Amino acid sequence: MIEQAAPLRDVAIIGGGCYGTFYASQLEAACSKGKLQLRRVLLVDHDPACQAAGDLAPFPDRTLVVAEWAEFLRTFLTADPPGPGLPDDAVVPSPLMPHLMAGWLMDLARECWPGRDVALTPPDLPLGTPYDALGPDGTRYVSFADWICPTHCVEPLTCPMIRAPRTWEMGDALAGYTGRLNLRRPTRGPALFTTRHHAFGVGMFGAAEIRASRLVMEEAGRSGAAVDVVVGTVSACHGAVSVLRLGER
Repeated sequence: MIEQAAPLRDVAIIGGGCYGTFYASQLEAACSKGKLQLRRVLLVDHDPACQAAGDLAPFPDRTLVVAEWAEFLRTFLTADPPGPGLPDDAVVPSPLMPHLMAGWLMDLARECWPGRDVALTPPDLPLGTPYDALGPDGTRYVSFADWICPTHCVEPLTCPMIRAPRTWEMGDALAGYTGRLNLRRPTRGPALFTTRHHAFGVGMFGAAEIRASRLVMEEAGRSGAAVDVVVGTVSACHGAVSVLRLGER
């Protein structure tokens, strides 16, 4: 029996390719079966003729937003929070997107402290997970899996690959990683955007967590001293990790 997921306000799906098309169809199926309540699905892609535009059947609560991802997120992620107890917004990330959340925090930091040196810098210290690689874009991509995971795995407590309890959690690993980096230079965080399964195989992170990550960045930079902030877009098993470097004010 599939339980009804918590109601949502707007759900932004990043990308209208094969992943975004699948995620939208799954969310809409959940709505049609009465397993999910939401206001709108926002499917975000720079191409008005993306795969989702041609493949998806009409759905009354879906809007195709033609915009660059970073441009869209700057507006969507700064929306006013709902009142107490009301449904909130959420973001469905694509596994193929760049580390947009780190870029969003960097842009916010530049708005908070004009003239201050603000940049994303590669995390040069390995995390130590079975898969741990620094990408060409300076993002460290990490995973506890040294196997090929099932497509659209919801990361249950019992791992379907090893058929045993999942004993790892990427958020905990990044908390320890932040402590190790702090031994080398002042480092705060982690500011985490954690994807969790919500309904019908679709994972997302909520707007409340987005606001909490923004607060981590703002509190880290408030003193005016030079400081690094670890930023991670993660699930239980996988993650993209960046370091937001704030120069002295």
